[in-house]
Amino acid sequence: MPPQSNTSAPSGIRLGLRENWRQFSLLVLINAFVGGMVGLERTVVPLIGSEEFKIASTTIVVSFIVSFGIVKAIANLISGHFADVYGRKHMLVLGWLFGLPVPFMIGWGPTWGWIIAANALLGINQGFAWSMTVIMKVDLVGPKSRGLAVGLNEFAGYLSVGLTAFFTGYIAQRYGLRPQPFYLGIAYAVLGLALSILLVRDTRHHVGLELANHAAPAEKVGFWEIFRRASFGDRNLFAASQAGLVNNLNDGMSWGIFPLFFTAFGLGVEQIGVLKAVYPAVWGVLQTVTGPLSDRWGRKGLIVAGMWVQASGLFLTAATREFRWWFVASLLLGLGTAMVYPTLIASVSDASHPSWRARSLSVYRFWRDLGYAIGALSAGIMTDLFGAAWAISAIGVLTFASGALVAVIMNERRPATGTDKTQ
Repeated sequence: MPPQSNTSAPSGIRLGLRENWRQFSLLVLINAFVGGMVGLERTVVPLIGSEEFKIASTTIVVSFIVSFGIVKAIANLISGHFADVYGRKHMLVLGWLFGLPVPFMIGWGPTWGWIIAANALLGINQGFAWSMTVIMKVDLVGPKSRGLAVGLNEFAGYLSVGLTAFFTGYIAQRYGLRPQPFYLGIAYAVLGLALSILLVRDTRHHVGLELANHAAPAEKVGFWEIFRRASFGDRNLFAASQAGLVNNLNDGMSWGIFPLFFTAFGLGVEQIGVLKAVYPAVWGVLQTVTGPLSDRWGRKGLIVAGMWVQASGLFLTAATREFRWWFVASLLLGLGTAMVYPTLIASVSDASHPSWRARSLSVYRFWRDLGYAIGALSAGIMTDLFGAAWAISAIGVLTFASGALVAVIMNERRPATGTDKTQ
């Protein structure tokens, strides 16, 4: 049943990072493995399509990101509801079960269809497993430290994305595009599943404690009402959802287009791996700073500035033709995304009652991760028609416009403090 019906918690349950640091740290580690599963693909998979399977169309090459994005968005959408009904831990374990076949299918799949199918499974893995690590951390810490909780979660995930992107590029340069880079994925999936089964505890009782001490009574809100609010019914939730979609739209574009763009100007796989690692690594590390800053400074300014910094990185990438400038552009993309990513999740949490927060976050993550598919597909089509530089520039313009929209319509809202006595 949804957590709003459980307004009591067993003795010993407390909210706060210090009080729950063991489970919190375990979830940070598990999300590092979740992020590593995506990092497997950042450098190598677009090159497998163009070089090993000899696919000439950029649109077809990026089709694996389209399948990933659509399936992940849908998995995000349903994950919050099922987490409320069946528990967070069950959904986390289920996500890892879907992730187990992925490195085998990509590493040894005989056709491009296997790669696309593997990415559909990866989308379910990410939609369930990453969603649960976010939701469970927010459950554990309570309202005072949401930005910090999300920042640490995304730090672990995206630092792992970056490191894995680097190592897969390094391995591919020396041993080939397949299967050696995907041995890492086998280890990630096995360890993530084992830790989730053996050591993770569910956090629904923490939600019950927060509800019992919340200033506003629990709301009995249906799924479609929450979907309406998070999509367009609430101005803050709408601002966050559209910014999240555009953020991942430019990330989906960079995932599929950048390796092909850099290869066209003579970069080797290892150099591409460096560029593909810098962006998520900076993104990951700086979220440990930007998440807590959003708790202190507020959400809106960081979101607007972050979208505009991302846009500048995209414009610099499109306008230059040298590794050093692309490296600077990757740093800007990482910085801008670090400013936006945890802050958006925290802003959605601020605008949502604890009784329907998990489902609201799931709707936000649906729109956000649908951006992967939209970005990869639109960038692929534009690249085939006009060239990669035009595609990158066009998405830079859209990213800047998204930040401007947040500046106009989002109201600054401080986190609720109705549970202060539980901190």
